[in-house]
Amino acid sequence: MPRDTLTREQIVRTAVELLDSDGLEGLNMRSLGQRLRSAATAVYWHVKNKDNLVTLAGDQVWDEIRLPDLDAVDWRTAATAMAADLYAMFTRHPWLVQAFATHLFHGEGKARHDDHNLAVYEKAGFVGPEADRAAAAVFTYVLGNASGAAATASLTRRIEREGGDAGEVFGATMKEAAEVASRFPRLRTRIDSTDYAEAPEDTFDFGLQSLLDGLEARLPGATA
Repeated sequence: MPRDTLTREQIVRTAVELLDSDGLEGLNMRSLGQRLRSAATAVYWHVKNKDNLVTLAGDQVWDEIRLPDLDAVDWRTAATAMAADLYAMFTRHPWLVQAFATHLFHGEGKARHDDHNLAVYEKAGFVGPEADRAAAAVFTYVLGNASGAAATASLTRRIEREGGDAGEVFGATMKEAAEVASRFPRLRTRIDSTDYAEAPEDTFDFGLQSLLDGLEARLPGATA
């Protein structure tokens, strides 16, 4: 694709696709240029470098999170919906979870989400810094839960890139982990009754609702 027909929107959209399939380690201007059917040098007319491209791609995916109508739903319904959408977005784009350790995201997409998220907690009754802390508590909870999926995706790519079978590696590792865990009584009972590699169903929602319960209890006028 000639330089003058490329747009930043095309580049960023294609970068997201490349990141989804190959991760942060797979993103480079040569691979991106191949997907765009363009010379890698043409990309530099629209983005500064790889870090700038990751920042732009990371900001775009924030638009996938729906912003609930706060005139139509209560604050907990809105908070739950936004947290669930955030978690789903992170699991669709696991590279973004990893990128938080190396990049600062500050574009309009994230800002739009953050502003509406603060409005949710202000509607609940949190004021000023309290709203910021409430929003941050839920965000870090979601990010932490999504880190497992991000790590699994990255490790799977590495194993397969080195010619291994990710399924076999994970299976062997879990077998070893189960053998160690079987020496401890509480873990042993869980191995006997469940898939040791799987978290109990509804773990994310249980933790989220427990966190929101705690935040609600801190609101002015809340009863102990």
